[in-house]
Amino acid sequence: MRQDKILEFEKKAGYTFSQPDLLVTALTHSSYSNENRLKKYECNERLEFLGDAVLELVSSEYIYNENPEKPEGDLTKTRASYVCEPTLALCARELGLGEYIQLGRGEDITGGRERDSILSDTLEATIGAVYLDGGFERAREYIYKHILKDIEKKKLFYDSKTILQEIVQGDHLALEYELLDEEGPDHNKSFTVSVKIGGKRVAEATDRTKKKAEQSAAYQAILKLGAGKNRR
Repeated sequence: MRQDKILEFEKKAGYTFSQPDLLVTALTHSSYSNENRLKKYECNERLEFLGDAVLELVSSEYIYNENPEKPEGDLTKTRASYVCEPTLALCARELGLGEYIQLGRGEDITGGRERDSILSDTLEATIGAVYLDGGFERAREYIYKHILKDIEKKKLFYDSKTILQEIVQGDHLALEYELLDEEGPDHNKSFTVSVKIGGKRVAEATDRTKKKAEQSAAYQAILKLGAGKNRR
């Protein structure tokens, strides 16, 4: 990986590695290591394993402190929504992580940089790398900055279709998603979707998959309706 890309990512992440090789490993997907005949441990899977454990501890502590009256079952559900694949992928996109991942050619061509599973796993790997490089407190800072910051807003986005459905049902209105446009080759398509409430177009959005475009449109609709702002 080029030095300028390492420095660029460090600036976005807000953390400078004393052992930059850890970052390079965290950003190396197994498809890249296989294609380049690297050793199996030179991809990010081991760091992902470690980062997942650190994230679970930090998020558990955060949820425990933020919800002093919630029982264990509710805390577990909240943590699951915070560290699930779609939420972590959203956090990774906000960080611009996709452009720094070292992918095999085939994985890259088929849209791997935008795949939720790859983004979420790589984000966890970077947590593991920060933990090994700077210790637990630096890893905690990294998680707070890139995952737990504005987590309710991120959760609202992740649950947007369900939340919008609940709002619309409460008002006894029909909810409909309409595909407006579809562009690009099969490996790099974009979809534009609108959401209609009671037959009226409320919002529209464009994304790499129809499902994500619907999710984005639902989120925009919730914001326009002014609903969901008091939800937890």
